[in-house]
Amino acid sequence: MVIAEIRIELKSGVADPEGQNTKKALELLGFKGIKGVRTIKVFEMELDASPEEAKAQCEEMCRKLLANPVIQKFKVVVK
Repeated sequence: MVIAEIRIELKSGVADPEGQNTKKALELLGFKGIKGVRTIKVFEMELDASPEEAKAQCEEMCRKLLANPVIQKFKVVVK
């Protein structure tokens, strides 16, 4: 069994309204010096496969369901 971490984030230049709203809310609460906030979705998967097979499976999951390739990029790290 291996554990794979999948990180999905917006590509450069794509607006991140959730990150922008979070930044505004933190500033309203009095937090200073926040230059930017980005949202990143993280999935941790337990797979009964070799590390190479797990990485390939997770990349396929991203292409088929987890990520939108037009606006998002993904990274798979097998632990």
